[in-house]
Amino acid sequence: MEITSSLKYLRIAPRKVRLVTRLIKGLSIEQAEQQLKYSPKRSGVDVLKLLKSAKANAIHNHHIDPKDLYISKINVTDGPTLKRTRPRARGSAYLIRHRSCHIVLTLKPIDEKKLKKIDVKDIESKNKTKKRTINKDKNQIQRKEKTHVKAQKGQNKNIIQRKVIN
Repeated sequence: MEITSSLKYLRIAPRKVRLVTRLIKGLSIEQAEQQLKYSPKRSGVDVLKLLKSAKANAIHNHHIDPKDLYISKINVTDGPTLKRTRPRARGSAYLIRHRSCHIVLTLKPIDEKKLKKIDVKDIESKNKTKKRTINKDKNQIQRKEKTHVKAQKGQNKNIIQRKVIN
């Protein structure tokens, strides 16, 4: 079961809103509220208001406890752009774009998240960490050998001698 809530025509550029929404994707509602409450970004207040709206939708429309939900999707799309002009030198004008965005927030129960996480993500992350450690060990061994070989050939002995004045 998915619970959705949307915010349309927010007068903040979508690029700036995406910075905040990436922080909270995949978090539980309580953790997301804490992140947004102390976020220094201006859009954090509006996204927090949207999250509270989604939480209210879960309680009143679907009769679900909000503690059992997490943010599965949060999508930020471009809204209409208001175009204004600004006078510049020699009678020319520059175009100013006031961008807006639409945000759609989707909540899901935590049980589904746990099942998916165990099956796919944990196995992939374990394999990636093993490969990285093996590659790191090989690179360190190769670096040690290279420095040792250079020292034997005398390539690191680039010392410039100057006259010593006593």
